[in-house]
Formats: sequence, structure tokens, C-alpha cells
Amino acid sequence: MDAVPVRVLEYLTEVEEAAEDVLTTKQQIVDLDTKRNGNREALNALKNEMSDSEKVKVCFGNMFIKFPKAKTREMIQKDQEQLDKEINDLRTALKAKVNRLNVMQGKLELRGYNLSPLSTDEVRAINSLLKR
Repeated sequence: MDAVPVRVLEYLTEVEEAAEDVLTTKQQIVDLDTKRNGNREALNALKNEMSDSEKVKVCFGNMFIKFPKAKTREMIQKDQEQLDKEINDLRTALKAKVNRLNVMQGKLELRGYNLSPLSTDEVRAINSLLKR
């Protein structure tokens, strides 16, 4: 008789840990997306800046440092690429984590959740077929 409550407690603990993992991943995506939006704003500010100066002030931690515009733009764009990659990796991992949680809860896997968008080549091929 004592084995049943222990097993139920273990099951609930496993489900809770899986749910916490899903929530943590979602929060990481939100945090990285916020940073990505800040970078996008910085790139637009650099693009729209009317000043003739070749250097701009960049905040690193709690310090402002004058940096060349071109180098600043390059650093932000590299950061954007890295953030995009991390966000896409987290989203891919999130799908697997959500499916694992659903299986643990006895639910069916989400249908259509593993779909991926068509590539530009695939879209062109479909458009060329539809034009015939």
C-alpha cells in the first residue's frame, strides 16, 4: 500500500519538473527576444543618426565607451545573428519539451506542432507550378 503514494508523488514531481523546464525555456526566449529588440532599436538609431561624428557612445555594462560607428554596427549585427540562432534553438527544444510534458500527462502529442515553414526554393517551386 505504501508504494502507491510514493509512486504518485514521484509522478507529480516528474510532471512538475517538466512543466518548470517548459516555463524556464519560454522565459529564456522572452528575455533573448527583448535583447534582440533592443539591438534592433540600436541599429535603427545608428542608421538614422544625423551626426557627422565617426564615433558613437556605446554602453558596456555600466560604462559608456566611444566606439567607431562601423565597428559598433558590426558588433550589434553579430549579436543579432547569435541571438537569432539561440532563440531558434530554444524554440526547437521547446517543442520537444512540450511534447514530453504532454506524454507524461497522458495527452496526445500536439498535431501540426512540428511543422516547419517552406524554404524560399520550395515556395518558388510551388508558385511556378501554380502559374502553369
